[in-house]
Amino acid sequence: MLRGFYTAASGMITQQRKTDLLTNNMANSNTPGFKSDQSAIRAFPEMLLQRLDKKSIPVENSISYSRFQKIGALNTGVYLQEAIPKFLQGDMQETGLKTDLALIDLNGNKSSAFFTVQDQKGETKYTRNGNFTIDPNGYLTTANGLYVLDNQQNKIRLNSDQFEVSSNGTITGDGTRAQLGIVYSNNPENLMKEGDGLYRTENNRELPNASNNQYRLQQGFLERSNVDISQTMTDMLSTYRSFEANQKVLQAYDKSMERAVNEIGRVNG
Repeated sequence: MLRGFYTAASGMITQQRKTDLLTNNMANSNTPGFKSDQSAIRAFPEMLLQRLDKKSIPVENSISYSRFQKIGALNTGVYLQEAIPKFLQGDMQETGLKTDLALIDLNGNKSSAFFTVQDQKGETKYTRNGNFTIDPNGYLTTANGLYVLDNQQNKIRLNSDQFEVSSNGTITGDGTRAQLGIVYSNNPENLMKEGDGLYRTENNRELPNASNNQYRLQQGFLERSNVDISQTMTDMLSTYRSFEANQKVLQAYDKSMERAVNEIGRVNG
């Protein structure tokens, strides 16, 4: 009976973690360039139950193995294996700000092109959030103060806020000329989330620069989050019901154990 506790409890923990994932999606429904996460839930490996009153160790194809009585399989519950970002292109939202840039992928509906930025440790990260600004020193940065890099991994410094960005990422105006560092990933699902809309590669391996036929850049626009609010709400309700069902199973086991301890124990006494 204790095995039932573990199975129901693992189901509750899994649904709780899925709720956290969906809540995070909902909280970022208005974050530019945000990619919603989808959960991958797997069952723990099944175990084969066998009798424990045998003194010999069962070895396959041996006489003792054939005599070792099998009782049946035991399912040990489920767990949330990982959260996988869904790299679908978000809708475009016009802002009119020159520092707002949106990436539009030209190879299908998958978001595979990324801006390159430099974090506080000097490491290169990738983002789809083009909500940029100009810091007091004239550098193009993200809203969190990370430097936006060009195609040579250098910081981009602007002489003024009067600049234009072409569809291929070339920045011109007031004596400024630079090329935005746009990289491309054939398998964006392999990227690792860092928080704040940032991604990194395994072992910080650099991604190759994107070619002109892989993306188009649009100034004065932002890519909206690809979170489907109505679907997320439906998934949250379904997850809550699953959590509640596992909770009731756990309560039923608890009552059975209570009767076993209090009533059966009293009869034997």
